[in-house]
Amino acid sequence: MEITVSIPESLVPAYSTDADLAREMLEAYALENYRQQNISLGCLAEILELSIDEAHGFLKQHNVPSNYDREDMERDLETLEMFLKK
Repeated sequence: MEITVSIPESLVPAYSTDADLAREMLEAYALENYRQQNISLGCLAEILELSIDEAHGFLKQHNVPSNYDREDMERDLETLEMFLKK
């Protein structure tokens, strides 16, 4: 999907290119949706064309905690144990 946004020239830094601004807006969109738990880490990585490791680094760089909680960890451990028993 492609979206067009109009921003007054006076609000755009002189050093910023259209590509830079587009990337900044995409990153802000992905970060805010991740913060609100509207998207997963995998979805954030896909939107920003990052690996999962890069997405973790991106979140850390922006001081956004992981949405991975104890329940997620327990589920993952159960799945891992199932595979290891085979």
